[in-house]
Amino acid sequence: MARELSLDKTRNIGIAAHIDAGKTTTTERILFYTGRVHRMGEVDQGAATMDWMAQEQERGITITAAATTCLWQDHTINIIDTPGHVDFTVEVERSLRVLDGVVAIFCAVAGVQPQSETVWRQADKYGVPRIAYVNKMDRTGADFHRALHAMRERLGCRAVAVQLPMGQEADFQGIIDLIRMKALVYTDGEGREYEEQPIPEEMTVLANRFREALLEAAAETDEDLMQKYVNGEEFTEDEIRAGLRRGALRYMMVPVLCGASYRNKGVQPLLGAIVDYLPSPLDVPPVQGRHPDTGEPATRPASDDEPLSALAFKVAVDRNVGQLVHLRIYSGRLQRGASVYNSTRRISTRVGRLLRMHANRREHLKEAFAGDIVAAVGIETTNTGDTLCDKDAPILLESIQFPEPVISVAVEPQTKSEEPKLLEAIAALAGEDPTLQSHTDPESGQIIISGMGELHLDIVTDRLRREYQVSAHVGRPQVAYRETIRGTAEVE
Repeated sequence: MARELSLDKTRNIGIAAHIDAGKTTTTERILFYTGRVHRMGEVDQGAATMDWMAQEQERGITITAAATTCLWQDHTINIIDTPGHVDFTVEVERSLRVLDGVVAIFCAVAGVQPQSETVWRQADKYGVPRIAYVNKMDRTGADFHRALHAMRERLGCRAVAVQLPMGQEADFQGIIDLIRMKALVYTDGEGREYEEQPIPEEMTVLANRFREALLEAAAETDEDLMQKYVNGEEFTEDEIRAGLRRGALRYMMVPVLCGASYRNKGVQPLLGAIVDYLPSPLDVPPVQGRHPDTGEPATRPASDDEPLSALAFKVAVDRNVGQLVHLRIYSGRLQRGASVYNSTRRISTRVGRLLRMHANRREHLKEAFAGDIVAAVGIETTNTGDTLCDKDAPILLESIQFPEPVISVAVEPQTKSEEPKLLEAIAALAGEDPTLQSHTDPESGQIIISGMGELHLDIVTDRLRREYQVSAHVGRPQVAYRETIRGTAEVE
């Protein structure tokens, strides 16, 4: 079986931002315009495709990173929609570990928010190229230029505007494309149709100023372009895009786009920018690892013909199929029913089924290739951070580091007979979530669970009740106080 599209036409990207910046809404529009879904679901109504958990639908927030795949301009785009809440930062951490590029979304009203900075630092840690999308241009208080300035000041990046908004707040009508120097005005409610118009006269001076900065940024990535720029020669559209792509891949700049996802404006140009500026698996350095026995450094270029190397970045329990292990395949091929070597645990295991995930829906595969993000069933012995490889060419990839829990609560079963069931359920949830830890306090005999915040533990106890039918009392951990003799005294 051969791959459908070549590796250079693959994009593995994540959507990351502060809570409520519009990540899931934007992803929903992407799925609609690429034909993956036929109706846009809204987060507020609990109908978003990517927010499939009952807790996500009720609260209107993303809790777990959901993966999906779509096609745009003959490119395969694998997308992971990550949570924005700090309690679920582990989902962002493990997603960024295996992704090649990131779309960082910023709210046009609030600009750079605390979790925006956290996500940005995580992307810096893994060296992930990114583009920025300033969302919610239709909201009261929206200011594109303030958001652009905040990115430069607080994130220390060279934010280069590729688009400008036409109007803002209630007057937001469309966007100005600074590469083609055209105005895109949306004419229908679904955002499918837009007209190309000349740039309005009152915006010509501003557009020319920003285009000049764009050309300068593109020229700095290539000597021939710089020569043309110095000589005052015109650039072609392809030259500008190639320059921006080089700059983004080398972390020299961050192309910035704008739109209003909820109003269906600006998402198709964002899809074009993902294809134009974010890397394919061939554009990122070969994955680094070491030989599990000798410790010698080893690398695996992204190619179907190389020996297999894959990283398990997430484990989830599905009630219908059992344990799902999400894999990023860096090199080689993985076939259904194949025997693979877990170099972290030094054991061989057999892949039962291969699945391509669309949030909580599954599509069966016979074979997966280098650059793919898939889920495997049947490899129960595999945990988050484990490396799967070819036994004849073993490699151990760097695992994923997770933060330590910061808050604890005590959980007690309603009856003593339910205690084994409770412990089993907690163990299953901890297997999915490396930041969830549990132990039995030897002093009080209480079962203590620790996590990243109150919301995190609230979701965990809610899942115990709904998914595992274990009703537990939640309270504060008991603390054992002791008295000791501190000094000497003489008495009669």
